[in-house]
This record gives sequence, C-alpha cells and structure tokens, in this order.
Amino acid sequence: MSEATQKYSITMPRDIAEAARARGGPSGLSAYVAAAVARQIERDNLNELIAVAEADHGPITEEEIQAKRDQLQRARQEQRPGAHAA
Repeated sequence: MSEATQKYSITMPRDIAEAARARGGPSGLSAYVAAAVARQIERDNLNELIAVAEADHGPITEEEIQAKRDQLQRARQEQRPGAHAA
C-alpha cells in the first residue's frame, strides 16, 4: 500500500534536474527525488545518532572505523557464493 502523496514545487539547478529525470526511468522524476530525499533523511538521522553516541562515549577513532570496515569487508566476502571462511 502506498503512502499518501502531495504535490510540491521545488527549485533546483537545471543540470541536476535533467540528470535526475534521466536516471528516474519509468518511475519518473518524482519517485527519484523522493528516494533521494528519503536517503538524505536517513543520513541525517544517522548523523544525529552518531552525535548522541559520541557525546555519551567520546569520538570514534580512525582505528575503530577501520576495524568496522574490515569486519564489513569480511562479512561481504563470506556472503559471496563459493566463499570460505579464512
């Protein structure tokens, strides 16, 4: 079931609008823009969550970030067909 929609008027640079229209495909410009805005809201929410966590626990170090990237990379490799745990 789709959520209710409403028509809005927005202003954006022509080159961005045309690129979005071209990438929107059959779903159209509105669906493409709605998905982009939804992703931005998710990022904003995540940034707010990170700020709260860092306020409570201190900033995340580069080493901690790299450790999580390494963990994610290992998990992706393990999910590939034919992958074996090392």
